[in-house]
Amino acid sequence: MQNETGYFLDTYAMIEIAKGNKKFEDFLEKELFTSLFNLYEFYFILLQDFSEAIAKEFFYQFKKRMIQIKDEHIFTAAELRKKHVKKGLSYVDCLGYAIAMDIGIKFLTGDGAFEDLENVEFVKR
Repeated sequence: MQNETGYFLDTYAMIEIAKGNKKFEDFLEKELFTSLFNLYEFYFILLQDFSEAIAKEFFYQFKKRMIQIKDEHIFTAAELRKKHVKKGLSYVDCLGYAIAMDIGIKFLTGDGAFEDLENVEFVKR
């Protein structure tokens, strides 16, 4: 059963939220989740564009939304990546997508490689 108020934030979505992209504003009123791997990728990207203090501030804001990764998430993510190998889906995003499917929420992204997959809320920049 899908939770219409919840979304799994991939790294793309977190970056756009951090940058203040208005297209992502409505999602801030929803239940938002992410994973440790997305947080790692997010922090790394923020360090390239912002100070360490700002990167850590955003990291800790999103860390409150972190979901624990289960073995099954990894197995499902690997199968998804293998099935769509020609799309070039990242390991981290496949894992996030698997988590979203497992807990019944949509995968929020702007990554075009996911646009035509089920259970995806695609937001173009």
